[in-house]
Amino acid sequence: MSEYDAVIVGAGIFGLATAYHIKRMKPQDKILVVDKLSAAGQGNTAKSAAMFRCFFYSRTNLTLVDTSVEFYRHVHETLKVDLKLKWTGYLWLFSEEDYKTAEPVLNAMKERGLDYKIFEEKELAEKLKMNTNVTSDEEAQMMGLLDANIGVLVPKAGSIDIDELVKFYETEFKRMGGQTQYNTRVEGIIVEPENSLGIPGEPYFWQNPHAAGVKTNRGILKAKKTIVAAGTWASVLLDQVGIDTPSKPIKRQLFSVRANTEPLKQLLHTRGFTKENCMPFTILPKPRVYIKPALEEEAFWFSYGDHFPRAFKLEDDPQPEENFYKYGIYQVATKYFPQFVGAQLHGAWAGQYALNTLDGQPVIFEEDDVIVVGSCSGSGNMKADAVGRIAAAIYAGEETALLHGEKEFKVSDLGMKKRNVEPEKLII
Repeated sequence: MSEYDAVIVGAGIFGLATAYHIKRMKPQDKILVVDKLSAAGQGNTAKSAAMFRCFFYSRTNLTLVDTSVEFYRHVHETLKVDLKLKWTGYLWLFSEEDYKTAEPVLNAMKERGLDYKIFEEKELAEKLKMNTNVTSDEEAQMMGLLDANIGVLVPKAGSIDIDELVKFYETEFKRMGGQTQYNTRVEGIIVEPENSLGIPGEPYFWQNPHAAGVKTNRGILKAKKTIVAAGTWASVLLDQVGIDTPSKPIKRQLFSVRANTEPLKQLLHTRGFTKENCMPFTILPKPRVYIKPALEEEAFWFSYGDHFPRAFKLEDDPQPEENFYKYGIYQVATKYFPQFVGAQLHGAWAGQYALNTLDGQPVIFEEDDVIVVGSCSGSGNMKADAVGRIAAAIYAGEETALLHGEKEFKVSDLGMKKRNVEPEKLII
């Protein structure tokens, strides 16, 4: 039976960022990361769109994302680890009416120093060769689509190779002496009394029970701290020991189309938006289907974050639904971008978000020697470094985490007892 200072359950982006920062703060501590899969980052981390934007109204959101992205920039540009950072920008398309609703919030964000650029309808149509006036189409009217009258471009946004980021955290963690153990399924959290009396059935409530490690398919792993960073699977372990976290699993699907025609190649490499000289990551007016320029593979990725009546359902191996694309995303996208008419799917995959139904922000707290790290609602990649630092600060017994750029963050703000997060007003 092995003993550790901490066992981290989950080798996704949260688990490895946490492991890296704990080892950086506590180099002498014996830290083990375990995962049921055969390598790091192979669960829902690998199935994400891997996009980021440093553009939020909520100071909580902005702090978590901006410090993380600046750290990724440091790794990419200063440490010379190729994370394939692409500053493609985000382009939100609005109808006139919806823009009027968003405009006061955008103006307030500009006063805070957040940068964006407005594109008028005519310029959008010329640059992207898109149909901005979809409501003239009877089918589009029937579908409830809205015209794309205005575009809001956010330049400090783009994509990252999430596999390379995971590899960076894992490599550095192991270089500092951290250990990993894959193909290891955690079956439960071990609970022991603070002072064992050898009584059958202990611990009892009066014995001050606490977590003492995990039981796996490969044996017992004892630990002073058990850190659960298992994403959508976290509640399976936490429910067994009565630790509550506001997390629900919800499927998210991605569909890939190759830029294998001249019109699609021209669209992918559209100039005039950002220095990458490509189509920005584009979010349609309604419903907000998004299109990602996947430059490394000369393709476009499509997705839509549906909710009702999408079930909250935990799946070990979620599969994409062809009809979701064929009768949903494709029908919407081709009304705005006729270049995609007749385009065939090249690939499709599905993952799951750990959706925080409380406020959409990460949940990080400690209870009875269990540290919970998760519930990031789909923005885990862009907040991972900050989340890892906050979890490491909790492990070290600190009240404040020092994020990248010497930015202080009160760790209890993302806990459950003294939670303090600023709501996001830019809901798009």
